[in-house]
Amino acid sequence: MNYAETIDYLFSRLPMFQRIGAAAYKANLDNTYAIDKILNHPHQKFKTIHIAGTNGKGSTSHYLASIFQEAGYKTGLYTSPHLIDFRERIKINGEMITENYIIDFVQKYKVEFEGIEPSFFEWTVGLAFKYFADAHVDVAIIETGLGGRLDSTNIISPKLSIITNISFDHKQFLGNTLELIAIEKAGIVKHNIPVVIGEYISETREVFLKKTKDSNSSIYFTEEDIVVKKVNSNNDELIVNIYDSNNLVIENLKSELIGEYQLKNIATVYKSFILLNQEFIQLNKDSFIKGIESVISNTKLLGRWQVISRNPLTICDTGHNKAGIKMVLKQLEKIGFEKVHFVLGFVNDKEVEEILDMLPISSAYYFCQPTIPRAFKIDDLKPIAMKYFSRANYFSDVKTALYKAQQNCIGDQFVFVGGSTFVVADALS
Repeated sequence: MNYAETIDYLFSRLPMFQRIGAAAYKANLDNTYAIDKILNHPHQKFKTIHIAGTNGKGSTSHYLASIFQEAGYKTGLYTSPHLIDFRERIKINGEMITENYIIDFVQKYKVEFEGIEPSFFEWTVGLAFKYFADAHVDVAIIETGLGGRLDSTNIISPKLSIITNISFDHKQFLGNTLELIAIEKAGIVKHNIPVVIGEYISETREVFLKKTKDSNSSIYFTEEDIVVKKVNSNNDELIVNIYDSNNLVIENLKSELIGEYQLKNIATVYKSFILLNQEFIQLNKDSFIKGIESVISNTKLLGRWQVISRNPLTICDTGHNKAGIKMVLKQLEKIGFEKVHFVLGFVNDKEVEEILDMLPISSAYYFCQPTIPRAFKIDDLKPIAMKYFSRANYFSDVKTALYKAQQNCIGDQFVFVGGSTFVVADALS
């Protein structure tokens, strides 16, 4: 098989949650352990940091990878989903896995893996771990998929576990209360391995405290001593000050990721950095600063409050659940444009009505359908959206919706693209 045929095999022959949803979900790690055995336990050959959470884990992962790169470590980065190219999921020092490695890996293990019948995600985790081991990375930043306890990445023994936050998402798998979701995310906690918690509320705090007590793990709540304050923010830059126990420790730090919701992620990353530099002696304040300042340049991250056009101003963001959309709306309020043209689409396992109810009635809306099987079909979305927006526009694809929104955007107005990672992916494509 050539590369196109190999990727087609992975996408079409294997269950893939991002594309088909619940049918791809496996409620155990049996397949992952079987794959790991076939590959001779590659994850044991390098150090790891494990990151879970509802929102922010992608940005947090990329920030940390960038910091390690700046410190001179050969750094693996495993994230999901990808936006444009499958290879975005697996990188070393910001460079995507090679096409030839994927081809050779699939050809070598295809027969043995088919006997296991792995999901797309299980197959991809095995690919990433083997790639990192073969490349002799010093450290790999590993982001979970939708959960934690039963996530395929959860066979690793990291140097640090990080849980960014807990909010409602994937309730059909993780539970319909924040406490139940926190239990699933806290499943990445390992015996004697320290844990950083980015954000918490009383219900989730108790879950984390119990889990770390049972695991004899040290726990660190970022919000108890780290505060990141905005100095300046616009569509070109985010400048912050970092305080540790009320002491200013880093002043006028410029982040390449410019969404103001990154303040909480930067705080979590700084707390993690303080703990990690005890294990990785090359990590220092200079590498932290350069890592934050160059996170996009170093890791090639896409889709986080990304400006994709200046005329008219068009911004996309992958926030896709209630908490993520809430952060997006807060950012939009601070920008203060006369009118926002929203290009929005969703997948079919989201609570769309709850999201629609959050959106400002005065904006213009261009509802569309991303190009994946899990898409919320536009014919099904229209009667729901009409209850909230009587004059919205409806399109069967993202490209047409975006084109129409940009055509209608005049004066002191701008276009926002989001609602789903896959809408952003279509817009960037």
